[in-house]
Amino acid sequence: MNWGLNNRLSAIIKPQNNRALMLAVDHGYFLGPTEKLENPKKVIAPLLKHCDSLMVTRGVQRTSVSATTDTPMVLRVSGGSSIIGEDLSQEDITVSIQDAIRLNASALAMSIFVGSKYEYQTVVNLGKLVSEAEQYGIPVLAVTAVGKELGKDARYLSLACRIAAEQGAHIVKTYYCDNFEKVVQSCPVPIIVAGGKKIPERDALQLTYNSIKSGAVGVDMGRNIWQSEYPVAMIRAVRAIVHGNSNVDQAFKLYKKLANGNPNKSQKPNQKNPNKSQKPNQAKN
Repeated sequence: MNWGLNNRLSAIIKPQNNRALMLAVDHGYFLGPTEKLENPKKVIAPLLKHCDSLMVTRGVQRTSVSATTDTPMVLRVSGGSSIIGEDLSQEDITVSIQDAIRLNASALAMSIFVGSKYEYQTVVNLGKLVSEAEQYGIPVLAVTAVGKELGKDARYLSLACRIAAEQGAHIVKTYYCDNFEKVVQSCPVPIIVAGGKKIPERDALQLTYNSIKSGAVGVDMGRNIWQSEYPVAMIRAVRAIVHGNSNVDQAFKLYKKLANGNPNKSQKPNQKNPNKSQKPNQAKN
């Protein structure tokens, strides 16, 4: 790999401990104004300094992220279907490499839908994106989409992650599962674990801990941070596990301590089911 690509990767996965904390705010590209992400600028501002990188769409990056930040941008470049459409797997590349360069992207992100109706289209697009991005020294993160029909066990995730790596992805984002070590062992590139739907804070910290212990380099969390009642406290607790080697009890204790004196409380209380509108067939982040 060339110097530029290695340099960009080292900004996302910190070389001193081979760990990464990515904050996902790209949900609107298929979900629209997601619960508690209706105003992305207000949500992102207090969290940006606590993450290693931000996974974002170009529209939100341009309108809602300060251009003075030195936080690396992982730019979502795929899309084409919405939550009200017939099939979320019908995605294509929607952002040119030239625009990604103008936005100073540190990495490009796209989803693949292994086992879906549009598997061929998304896997081929990944290969093409890697070929083009590598000409400019930009790494590619492949997101392995999952869902009711696609499965979420070690066998399926190993298949999806390996296919992404075989196509040249430099990082793979996938979901945690039982026997996750098998997924990591069969994937020759770093794996980062998606936070998924909103769950109780301690459970999200347990997910982070389990992911790291099973071999993932880190987590890419969105809803489990900014849908928390105390987002800043939550991201700092997650960071304590990823970069501070805290255990779950220590991180949860830190969360509660910060929450008690945290002025950055979310404006709305959590709903029992913040993802009620999402279709059960496929989840993306």
